[in-house]
Amino acid sequence: MATEAEHDAAGIIDHVGVGVSDYARSRAFYDAALAPLGIRIMMEHNTGAGTRHAGYGRDGRPQLWIASGQVSRGHVHVALRAPDRAAVDAFHAAAIAAGGQDHGAPGLRPAYHADYYGAFVFDPDGHNVEAVTHLVE
Repeated sequence: MATEAEHDAAGIIDHVGVGVSDYARSRAFYDAALAPLGIRIMMEHNTGAGTRHAGYGRDGRPQLWIASGQVSRGHVHVALRAPDRAAVDAFHAAAIAAGGQDHGAPGLRPAYHADYYGAFVFDPDGHNVEAVTHLVE
C-alpha cells in the first residue's frame, strides 16, 4: 500500500489513454520519443476483440496508454514530466527523428511561469505531446 506522501506525489492523474490509427507506427514513435524522458513500455496486451494496447511509464507503473482501434478525436494534449532541460531537448530531437512534427521547440515559456521549460510535438495522429520540467537550472 502506498504511503500518503507517495500518493500525493503521484498527482491527480492515474493514467491517460490515446487511440491511434496505426499501432505499429505509433508504438515506434512513442518508444523513441519517450526514451530520453526515462519513460518506456511497461505493459502490452491484446484484447479479445483484437485491440492492441501499450502502457508507458516509469518504475513499473504505466500511465500513458496508446490503443489501436478508434483514434482519439478533438484536441488531445499530454504533458510528460522531464527530469531536466536536457531531457526535454532530447525528447524533442528524438520525437522529430521518429516522425513527429514540431509544435514548439524546446525553450522557456515565461507566459506559463519563469521556469517552465517545455517542447511540443505532434505524434503521427496529430496528438500534441509535450515534455516539460519546472526545475531551475
